[in-house]
Amino acid sequence: MAHLTRRHALGLGIGALGAARFGPRPAAAEDGAEMHGMSVFGDLKYPADFHHFDYVNPAAPKGGFFSLIPSTRAYNQSFFTFNSLNAYILKGEGAQGMDMTFVPLMARAGDEPDSMYGLAAKSVRISPDKLVYRFAMRPEARFHDGSKLTAPDVAFSLNTLKEKGHPLIVVQLRDFVKAEALDDATVVVTFAPKHARDVPLYVAGLPIFSKAYYATRPFDESTLDTPLGSGPYKVGKFEANRYIEYERVKDWWAADLAVNRGSYNFGIVRYEFYRDRDVAFEGFTGKNYLFREEFTARIWATRYDFAAVKDGRVKRETLPDETPSGGQGWFFNTRRDKFKDSRVRDALGYAFDFEWTNKTVMYGAYARTCSPFQNSDMVATGLPSPEELQLLEPFRGQVPDEVFGEPFVPPVSDGSGQDRTLLRKAVQLLGDAGCVVKDGKRLLPNGEAFTVEFLLDEPSFQPHHAAFIKNLVQIGIDASIRLIDAVQYRARVEAFDFDVTIERISLQATPGDSLRPFFSSQAAATKGSYNLAGVANPAIDALIDKAIGAETRADLTFACRALDRVFRAGRYWVPQWYRSTHPIAYWDQFSHPEKPPKYAQGVGAPETWWYDAAKAAKLEQAK
Repeated sequence: MAHLTRRHALGLGIGALGAARFGPRPAAAEDGAEMHGMSVFGDLKYPADFHHFDYVNPAAPKGGFFSLIPSTRAYNQSFFTFNSLNAYILKGEGAQGMDMTFVPLMARAGDEPDSMYGLAAKSVRISPDKLVYRFAMRPEARFHDGSKLTAPDVAFSLNTLKEKGHPLIVVQLRDFVKAEALDDATVVVTFAPKHARDVPLYVAGLPIFSKAYYATRPFDESTLDTPLGSGPYKVGKFEANRYIEYERVKDWWAADLAVNRGSYNFGIVRYEFYRDRDVAFEGFTGKNYLFREEFTARIWATRYDFAAVKDGRVKRETLPDETPSGGQGWFFNTRRDKFKDSRVRDALGYAFDFEWTNKTVMYGAYARTCSPFQNSDMVATGLPSPEELQLLEPFRGQVPDEVFGEPFVPPVSDGSGQDRTLLRKAVQLLGDAGCVVKDGKRLLPNGEAFTVEFLLDEPSFQPHHAAFIKNLVQIGIDASIRLIDAVQYRARVEAFDFDVTIERISLQATPGDSLRPFFSSQAAATKGSYNLAGVANPAIDALIDKAIGAETRADLTFACRALDRVFRAGRYWVPQWYRSTHPIAYWDQFSHPEKPPKYAQGVGAPETWWYDAAKAAKLEQAK
């Protein structure tokens, strides 16, 4: 499915915000020991003198061409189009791949849950109270025009992000107070008391921008002007809405750092954009692009029989995915009166026949999702543990009694596509909520007709709605699909102008402040956030705070399980499906590490793959 996105991009900002604005530097940062990396709970796999990450090929050759279609989306990006090279604000449709043109302070290790190691910063000192982080910059860091990348650039970027970045960035920077440059080599970042443990990691992963570049340009505008970057790639040829190429910086200043050895190997990386997934598949068969992660089970099961697959020119692989799969589903916009009653939302869930859809539309390729923490140990199961009960007891009487029992799991149908038992349950729930039938039409308690519009931006999802809508109509609800283009869709979703739409909750292995954009009351009121359902629940807000304040990984797990119980009891969504593998296909001119690292998002392409000249020559001969 097109929305099974597994990776996240990061953000940036603007504004002339210098060190002088914030006064003298805090002294507390000097009390901490100098460290080459950091993690949520302080555990690091790699020593200070490590040579490369274990999951890369440090001898991978450089060069060659790699092309793909987008399989991830972050902030203002779209799967289907782009019209801006500013991918970190609300305006416009940001180009995929722009994160490759910038560097952050630190880079994540894909084989650890949350560890980061020095990139633009060579080290960090953390104050004993964890409120002040002092980063020492690498003197060799450079922007693409040869100018130095310094601490004032970092302070400028972080402070601007908090003010003018995409709303999702602003939400996640709530506990970031300020960044100040002491000199060119040192930047001090201050966080609020009781800040989320993962906020410093989020901040350390944000792209760094040139303060001088934005001195004469507004940051918060959609533009096709190429920003000044410092990353492994720079923007090459592009045509808005069609394609964009990124050219590898051959003398990149950070190429030989431990965090980058064996990565960013291709000479050119190109993203192709298609408005239709079926047309995009035809583009792959015609070699218009070279790599494809397949999210549509129907295509994977029935259409990989073209000549290039049969004769071996196109390879198919199924790679493991051990990361939390998150939760994909239909989200109800509870800001609208007709969805405020949880019994109504519950009823609509009984009308979806997953078993029939999986068998008929998706060739049995998926398992049913029940939790936003799917495929992780944070999924609530059975009765609450004593640790979970301790967290939940203060909310007894404020949350459904179900929270203190077995967690909700979606009903299992008879696979007929029209399970009468489940539909009778839906009718009962609607009646209990005051939604009666008159002249064959279901009415809301206020007497208006009960209508439900499913908002879509791609036609490939329509078959998955067919039986669902048919069942809703059978119980008297006037249900329909509204298919619109990607730009209109993004504008309507960001403004919460929809009844029901599909989204994915995608969380990291160590969630913390990243819970807020999906579940918090603050995000529910923030246009452009991922809280599409409008979840504004004091119990959930409090449990987010408990997760953020967890002192150990075990405490974090219990807090997330408790949060999971409350969210699932709220019936904010109709859960869809997931699978714990990555089906991929590619024209056989690449090589890649044996398997992606456990905690990496995606399959490591193009970051850790490389061009294989011998395979490419053989492929050329096979034409």
